[in-house]
Amino acid sequence: MKVNRDDAAAIQMVIRMDALFLVDRDARKKQMTIEERLAARREHAEVWAEEIRQQCLKLAATVLPKSALGKAIGYTLNLWPKLRRCFDYAEVELSNNLAENSMRPVALGRKNWLHVGSAKAGPKVAAIISIVESCRRLGVPVKDYLLEVLPGMDRRKLSELAALTPARRAATRG
Repeated sequence: MKVNRDDAAAIQMVIRMDALFLVDRDARKKQMTIEERLAARREHAEVWAEEIRQQCLKLAATVLPKSALGKAIGYTLNLWPKLRRCFDYAEVELSNNLAENSMRPVALGRKNWLHVGSAKAGPKVAAIISIVESCRRLGVPVKDYLLEVLPGMDRRKLSELAALTPARRAATRG
């Protein structure tokens, strides 16, 4: 739509996508439980999502793959299995705004971290920030979480690590 405001196919696609977000907006407004939100998605949004997929498949055969609409369709179809996850797990957000907003400090601080010590430091800093942001988002006190999880980490089995994530810890403490 940004390229051609008069593209009826693109306009219809954006209207359908906006409708998907309305379901989650309504769920937040009504303070639905996770189960209620998932049921609302399945009742309303799942049908609209399938309409989007069908329209993408139909349009894919008629537009140039390198055109703006062709690229958008290809992107949507390639990521379709990931989009569908929100109909299996209510915790999965339709929008990635939360993740993007959490990563903004990382992007802003990137130049400041060029001198953290070595090329191996970058992934380590990213992992630490990911944990801190997850704790912050879940309302888990970061210091308490780290004091509980870090001691003895070097002696833990790989199979035990999934139980140590901030989300899992918040769920077991909740």
